[in-house]
Amino acid sequence: MENNYVVIMAGGVGSRFWPYSREKRPKQFQDILGTGQTMIQQTAARFEGVCPKENIYVVTSDIYKELTLEQLPFLNEDQVLCEPVRRNTAPCIAYAAYKIGKKNPDANIVVAPADHVILDVPEFRLRVQTALDYVGSHDILVTLGIRPNRPDTGYGYIQALNNDRLEVLYKVKTFTEKPNEELARAFVLSGDFVWNAGIFVWNVKTIKKAFSTYLDDIDHLFRSVEDKFYTEEETEVIDTIYHQCRDISIDYGIMEHADNVYVMRTDFGWSDLGTWKSLYEQADKNQEENVLHGNIMAYETFNSIVKTPSEKLVVVQGLENYIVAEYDDVLMICEKDHEQRVKQFLANVKEKQDKRFI
Repeated sequence: MENNYVVIMAGGVGSRFWPYSREKRPKQFQDILGTGQTMIQQTAARFEGVCPKENIYVVTSDIYKELTLEQLPFLNEDQVLCEPVRRNTAPCIAYAAYKIGKKNPDANIVVAPADHVILDVPEFRLRVQTALDYVGSHDILVTLGIRPNRPDTGYGYIQALNNDRLEVLYKVKTFTEKPNEELARAFVLSGDFVWNAGIFVWNVKTIKKAFSTYLDDIDHLFRSVEDKFYTEEETEVIDTIYHQCRDISIDYGIMEHADNVYVMRTDFGWSDLGTWKSLYEQADKNQEENVLHGNIMAYETFNSIVKTPSEKLVVVQGLENYIVAEYDDVLMICEKDHEQRVKQFLANVKEKQDKRFI
């Protein structure tokens, strides 16, 4: 277990979850589901028994360093990797891999976002541990795939080769990012596709070799500063090279090109809690199919989600298929089927309103 490491990606602002997710406190640092734990706390807790706590690293924006240490007090400062600018998942993962690799050249690493919901934690741990065992003895990159139960157009899909297997792992044939509904329906009916959960497992040597092969510019930048990790100079050199990194995802930069990518088909109650609609689908509903979080009195209201501060009484009447969300000093009311406009609302707020609303 001492060779197992976890990297939690927690640098996003969750703009599709505005106004609840804000720049000063994004959704990963909030108790979205009302469980008593924030999303990043839940993410860290589900790796209990997978690796020692000292082997958990968080990559986040430098403005969330103190928030991360406050919510995960078992971390020391070396375990919080601060990005000076956002550059997507490839530089984020490179930073963690090269830093962990300096400490332990035999490290097996799980990379997971901080904002996912996983209901069956024992099954999740079992699958992750199985994947860790494989990458420790095989030169492969593993991604966890979720068996789809509907033709969801908001997720990426992975096609697996049934006739090319490494026991419980299947060789990946194709990645498809957010297909239209017709294509998503065909994918689900075929039985060959799984949702891309964005959770990865690999050995540090394998992922560094992949960076060298497919993203040699990023590889060169991080190799050039490896000797500065765990020193007082780390922050300065990371600030320099991050501004030189291109903005690219690990999926597009490596996973879609590498020939040693395998997927594990899983089903552990996963959801990417990225939007208001996904929260609605995930949360418990009353007999009117409403999700009500707060002190809310609802009349003739159906299929809606209302999330407001508990200290405020909210009365709604005559709503159907709506989002009502209040946090801090912003109230948003939006049709649930138009939730994709939330990013547009936020962009307009940035342009026309005070920064405190962002």
